[in-house]
Amino acid sequence: MEYKELVEAALDARKMAYTPYSHFKVGAALITKSGKIYKGCNIENAAYSPGNCAERTAIFKAVSEGEKEFSAIAIVGGPENKDELPICPPCGVCRQVINEFADANEFEVILGTNKSEEFKVFKLKELLPLGFGPKNLAE
Repeated sequence: MEYKELVEAALDARKMAYTPYSHFKVGAALITKSGKIYKGCNIENAAYSPGNCAERTAIFKAVSEGEKEFSAIAIVGGPENKDELPICPPCGVCRQVINEFADANEFEVILGTNKSEEFKVFKLKELLPLGFGPKNLAE
């Protein structure tokens, strides 16, 4: 799959975001090593902390269906009423959750805008240097 298509899937997921408090909508599209795509959006809650980010929504959906090997995730986010969206990096908690299931040296994080052909690609290792994961517990 091309990055552009994954960014388009993230843009589609962003439409479903539930953000009555921040009005900051995020969509994510996760591709598994088997080629299946799981989409997620951010979901807010009046109590704030029970909310969930788009990236974790996509990952949790995949894991709940038995998928645990991922290749890449595309993320698009920003204020709901903006015509132009800047790149939107994942929060620290999402980086940690991604690290649980991905090889930080191989997994790609595609940060898109509202124009699916405009994106930047990072390895997880770049966004989470010295990350703590399952391998640390095995040592």
